[in-house]
Amino acid sequence: MTLDLTLSDATTDSKPAKTLPDAQTVTAVKHWTDSLFSFRVTRPASLRFRSGEFVMIGLEGDNGKPLLRAYSIASPNWDDELEFYSIKVQDGPLTSKLQHIQRGDQIILRPKPVGTLVLDALLPGKRLWFLATGTGIAPFASLMRDPETYERYEQVVMMHTCRTAGELEYGRELVENLKHDPLLGELYGEEFASRLLYYPTTTREDSPLMGRITDNLTSGKVFQDLSLPPMSVENDRAMICGSLAFNVDVKAVLEGFGLEEGANSEPKQFVVEKAFVGEGV
Repeated sequence: MTLDLTLSDATTDSKPAKTLPDAQTVTAVKHWTDSLFSFRVTRPASLRFRSGEFVMIGLEGDNGKPLLRAYSIASPNWDDELEFYSIKVQDGPLTSKLQHIQRGDQIILRPKPVGTLVLDALLPGKRLWFLATGTGIAPFASLMRDPETYERYEQVVMMHTCRTAGELEYGRELVENLKHDPLLGELYGEEFASRLLYYPTTTREDSPLMGRITDNLTSGKVFQDLSLPPMSVENDRAMICGSLAFNVDVKAVLEGFGLEEGANSEPKQFVVEKAFVGEGV
């Protein structure tokens, strides 16, 4: 169940003066579960980024110094605002405070985007796989909304695994809305919806699709369920975003299919995000 505690229809009389360094104003907050929330902030006029990149954001710490962590930008590069998707850690130095932000509040945002999960880091192919756990879906929320993704690939597959069905809701709602997106529909016609494939699974709670991403890839279940051929060097490209252990395990699976890890400077068949926001934030 979605918990809408501080949606953007809240009212503020005026925006506070920007006293924090690199301050941006919160425009909306949505709490998806007791451990997950998303929020939108104003976008610096000078900020340019590639969909899939991350920036450093945060708040002022108790000592008065900025407390910053790397967060993937979940909104596409054409959006007028910036969206982020975060876990809540009750004793986390940053998210214990960040989870209480409301519309009109300020956050610190360092406008220097970087990251490996960008289209330019991959060789051309037919099918692009997004492989994520938890809030690792954030950079793919950006890329799935970017028309350039569909210019480069005939099919996009979003594999997202969480413990419970409630933790999948952010991605489920995003994909459902995308299938009816007027911009993408205008660009690619009615067949666009069939080009975006969504494969959400749970690991602790019963749901229509179960199991870890690694298991569903190695067993071939995902290929069977989606009527797709196994991954190949010629056709398939992939991006990975999750915990360090997840990244290592999925990387090994992709290498088993013959794919090689690439980078901005040397594009190959898959890339891994190394700045994922983990449980200690």
